[in-house]
Amino acid sequence: MKKQLLAVALMCISVVALGQKKEIKKAERALKSEKTAEAVENINQAEGLIGSADNMVKAQFYLVKAEAYIAKSSGNNFEDLKVAVEAMKMANQLDAEKTYAERMAVAKQQLRVGLVGMAINDQKASNFTAASEKMYLNYTASPIDTSDLYAAADMSRLGKDYDTANKYFVQLMDMGYTGVQKQYLSIDETGKEQPWQTEDDRDRAVLLGGHKDGGERVTPSIKGDMLIKMASIYIEQGDNDKAKEVIQEARKLNPDDVDLIRAEADIAYKLDDMARYNELMEEVMKLTPNDPTLFYNLGVSAGELGQNEKAIEYYNRAIEIKPDFIEAYINTAFQILKPEGGIIEEMNGLGMSAADEKRYDELKAKRTKLYEDSIPYLEKAVELDPNNANLVRTLMNIYSQVNMNDKYKAAKAKLETMEGGQ
Repeated sequence: MKKQLLAVALMCISVVALGQKKEIKKAERALKSEKTAEAVENINQAEGLIGSADNMVKAQFYLVKAEAYIAKSSGNNFEDLKVAVEAMKMANQLDAEKTYAERMAVAKQQLRVGLVGMAINDQKASNFTAASEKMYLNYTASPIDTSDLYAAADMSRLGKDYDTANKYFVQLMDMGYTGVQKQYLSIDETGKEQPWQTEDDRDRAVLLGGHKDGGERVTPSIKGDMLIKMASIYIEQGDNDKAKEVIQEARKLNPDDVDLIRAEADIAYKLDDMARYNELMEEVMKLTPNDPTLFYNLGVSAGELGQNEKAIEYYNRAIEIKPDFIEAYINTAFQILKPEGGIIEEMNGLGMSAADEKRYDELKAKRTKLYEDSIPYLEKAVELDPNNANLVRTLMNIYSQVNMNDKYKAAKAKLETMEGGQ
């Protein structure tokens, strides 16, 4: 009697197993025939049968479920993609032998395309919290890509969800995340570059067709940028001490890390501590003596501190390194002309005495010298941006002040042509 009962039990198990596989296979066939609704129906019917299945059948079931809901979503239904992500995570856990690795890689890429695409649309609409949710979901589907967690943190920051942003940033810091990673590249049929996290992922894309090998690259560190953002959150929350602590603690471990020094300098700038900002940027300058943007930023901060000569010195260094740095030319001219207001004010306040007449002539000569010194920088700026009407107008007015009549007429004619064509 016991043997008969055992036989009946085994028969029931076999029937259930056959039912499991049958429904899964039906779902797979429906997907291949692009019958998405049918595939979803089949896989949902199979769900009640897989409780007693072995891990390989379960892995297959969850993978097919993920594929079905990805297809159902058409890349733009967040609820369907959430179902797909949860199914993908289960399939990944159960497929210890990596039997379905290639299909999972394709499904993960489809998930990424859908979720990142929707996140970009949310970002364009300034719906940063929704964008963060999608990027975080994508990260949970493929935790190897920590850049998605970073994007989720940054979107939360932009959406002013500071608690979530800092939670993710702290998680990244605990991981030792720097953004530095080796990327494996492929080139699709349109010539567009596609980065992959692993060499296997890239090679699968090439083998599946439509891609060719695009080589490798190493991405730069964004550690300083991340720390700046973490500190900016504390500043927004009014916790300036915590903002400084974030940077200073990191600097203790990496005192010569340029990214961290610049991050601390940025905090000082946001807190209007321009003296500390300059001190830190001088430190960076010694470590990166050939960075034109660095010298430009030093010029900006020196100008804000009223250090005109120092600002001009920094701008000229930026120009020396990068001769087409138009902003540096414009700012140099601005810095040279900055004393003009005070000179004109004093001139207007003078009387008619001989001493006043003498002082007036001295001030006029001083003002003319400012104009003359600014001209080469403005001329170069116009050369680099010949369609900038404001630059041409400024230069025209200065030509008139220093009696450079031919140049004044040429600038006036150019301006009239530009404004007439608008």
